[in-house]
Amino acid sequence: MNLSLQASLAAAPILMAAIMLVGFRMPARIAMPATYFAAALIAFFAWKVSLTTIAAATIQGLFITFNILFIIFGAMLLLNTLKHSGAVDVIRTGFSKLNDDRRVQVVIVVWLFGAFIEGAAGFGTPAAVTAPLLVALGFPALSAVMLGMMVQSTPVTFGAAGTPILIGVQGGLDKEALGVELEAVGSSFAEFLQLVTSNVAVLHAVVGTFMPLIMVMMMTRFFGANKSWMEGFAIAPFALLGGVAFTVPYLLTGLFLGPEFPSLIGALTGLAIVTLAAKHNFLTPKTAWRDSGETTDTGASSNPATHWDFAPRETWPAHWSGKLVMDFDVKAQRKLSYARAWAPYLLVAGLLVLTRIRQLPVGSWLQSVELKWVNILGTDISGSTQPLYLPGAIFCAVVVITAFLHHMKWTQVRAAVSDSTKILLGAGFVLIFTVPMVRIYINSGANDLGIESMPIAMADWVAVNVGDVWPFFAPVIGALGAFIAGSNTVSNLMFSQFQFGVAESIGVSAAMIVSLQAVGAAAGNMIAIHNVVAASATVGLLGQEGVTLRRTIIPTLYYLAFVGVLGLVAIYGLSVTDPFMGGP
Repeated sequence: MNLSLQASLAAAPILMAAIMLVGFRMPARIAMPATYFAAALIAFFAWKVSLTTIAAATIQGLFITFNILFIIFGAMLLLNTLKHSGAVDVIRTGFSKLNDDRRVQVVIVVWLFGAFIEGAAGFGTPAAVTAPLLVALGFPALSAVMLGMMVQSTPVTFGAAGTPILIGVQGGLDKEALGVELEAVGSSFAEFLQLVTSNVAVLHAVVGTFMPLIMVMMMTRFFGANKSWMEGFAIAPFALLGGVAFTVPYLLTGLFLGPEFPSLIGALTGLAIVTLAAKHNFLTPKTAWRDSGETTDTGASSNPATHWDFAPRETWPAHWSGKLVMDFDVKAQRKLSYARAWAPYLLVAGLLVLTRIRQLPVGSWLQSVELKWVNILGTDISGSTQPLYLPGAIFCAVVVITAFLHHMKWTQVRAAVSDSTKILLGAGFVLIFTVPMVRIYINSGANDLGIESMPIAMADWVAVNVGDVWPFFAPVIGALGAFIAGSNTVSNLMFSQFQFGVAESIGVSAAMIVSLQAVGAAAGNMIAIHNVVAASATVGLLGQEGVTLRRTIIPTLYYLAFVGVLGLVAIYGLSVTDPFMGGP
């Protein structure tokens, strides 16, 4: 079977999913089971993967599905607990007092708070936290999912305290062979990894600075009554402040401290700066549009105001709203201070950081509780879960604390559990097909033909057909891996060694090509199917995944094109080399 045929067959299930979700607007509950069976059939008949291996890969996927569902459940349970305690109403009122412009709220809640959660936990947690919080603040559920997916870009490569670099890139490269090669020229693998980290920080800092502005413009274009890009662009100075306030400390941390804390430090610094700016209306528009849908000849709303808001809820299309309802029972509300209302989210952030700092023993204690199945069905495939280490466990622990902190009644807690469980059931059905499909792809290298796995076949075909312009396409391969696996880390594990080999074969900087892989993999998280499903589930919006994907592909293409051009400029314009490896 030649490479072109391999690549075509490997791409077929992905294209089928895209056509069903985006083209025909089918819900994921229909598209993903069909895609799973298509991938399994191609693996069995074309790759000659045994039924035992396919079954083992499916079981491995179910372990991962449990992890995702636990995170979703925990995030929803916390949000619903805060809903029934009355805290969400306090938070919503507080944001309105800080600055009631929805564009400002996107920069603070999604871009900066979401980036902090990504830096602490990663693995889809930002969308699981920010999407339901935005719904609680009055955003349409569909816009909340779109925005929650978009923050999973710039912070992702250094998410979960640097896991995509420390586990993904480091684990994806042939560390032993490369280490010997580097030692021969007086260097080390650690130095190479730091060079990759520095390159990644620079690339993300340049491209990511514009992401909060793109987020705001996407919101006003697709969810404003006037469908206007310019209503979002009107807040460009403030949005770019939000970008720079994050990316500058992010860049400096990556250059001088390594991969563990750029997203965390960037987000904390940015939150301090931007929250203060919002409070004092610094760089916010002096006049703007309230989205009433009534326009004058100039295109602006006939009801000018100092902030932008959505049209009245009763005018929203039905598909904008999910099953997560944030109507508050007045009897359940009680007076809570702003600090007590926010305390659960701050506690989540603090515990995530505490358990992810490798120098502390807490994470190791939690990881010691592990459920695993080694050599599933006699194969080399294994599955495991560390339930206490998952963010879902932290969410649940904070829920217990919140019940006491907010003096909740048992009936309120029970209602929160019931609301969360109902939403979880729909997500579970979709994910039990989506994630196992991913694992079939990744494990398809264990076949009777002795050929590479399905993702590598697609990447090999691209490498053979693009030649010297590979730096432009290297991020696309990273995004492909994230689209399939829903993870920057897994994409780096799959493709880092492949990218290194391509760089050597065309005689360019291997560190830069691997960096482009890592950045592209971060961008690909914005269109990762099971991440979209998971984010949609947190707001009860299953069935609209295709709509979200059609929109998040826009910032994904922006990211990949911009980073690809920077890669070409760095290698062929600035002649970037790997100094300790000789370079081209």
